[in-house]
Amino acid sequence: MPSVHFEHVSKRFGSTTVVEDFNLEVADGELLVLVGGSGSGKTTILRMLAGLEEVTEGTIRIDQRDVTALPPRDRDVAMVFQDYGLYPHMTVRENLSLGLRLRRVARQEIDRRVAWAGDMLRLEPLLDRKPKQLSGGQQQRVAMGRAMVREPLVFLFDEPLSNLDAGLRAQMRIEIGGLQRRLRTTTVYVTHDQVEAMTLGDRIVVLADGKIQQVGRPIDLYRNPVNRFVAGFIGTPPMNFIDGKIEDDNGATVFTADGVRIQLASDRAAG
Repeated sequence: MPSVHFEHVSKRFGSTTVVEDFNLEVADGELLVLVGGSGSGKTTILRMLAGLEEVTEGTIRIDQRDVTALPPRDRDVAMVFQDYGLYPHMTVRENLSLGLRLRRVARQEIDRRVAWAGDMLRLEPLLDRKPKQLSGGQQQRVAMGRAMVREPLVFLFDEPLSNLDAGLRAQMRIEIGGLQRRLRTTTVYVTHDQVEAMTLGDRIVVLADGKIQQVGRPIDLYRNPVNRFVAGFIGTPPMNFIDGKIEDDNGATVFTADGVRIQLASDRAAG
């Protein structure tokens, strides 16, 4: 599987900078999650990787190939959107095979890929149904299958579970994580939901105002946030903050807030 490299990537709309000097490597076969609030730049980063937004500055590489100026069709990536994007007049089978038919892939190869995706995603009984006959979760699996049959170098997910209810979101998180582990396709996944990020990601990139705040494994972000933003964003319930002072009291380190004094353990004081 290929790696993905962002090298000093920035994006501006007019005088507004939405992504600033973004540097990151996504490892072969990794599921990397971009997480942040509205306006953090996460979706813009994904769209630049897909070729749907132009890069203002910097370079994007997929499998060591510079794709910065390439159109989407030449990047060998497949994107899954939150609105599914299924054609209502087509069957599941036709939706899955459409991209392959447009690329004039041989019929036998199309049948093989559709059968493979149907088996992986448990869609075999649904192949002759129309999208309106499917549940939200089933429609999302069809959207994933349409990306899978392309056999791309990289999967891109843009808030794919936002339109599902809480129970179905939890179920689909398990399915997406399991599918990615089986396929080991390099994957970049965007979400505003930190629970989703912590559940799915091999690593997580926390974003705010178009800048990376922290990159790391879920457990590292939870236990060792590097700044107040990450500490408040990651975790359920979020971390509490108390304004106070750390002082020396006859050789002991003491935290004081609102008249309450707490002596800190030596290892905490050193940190």
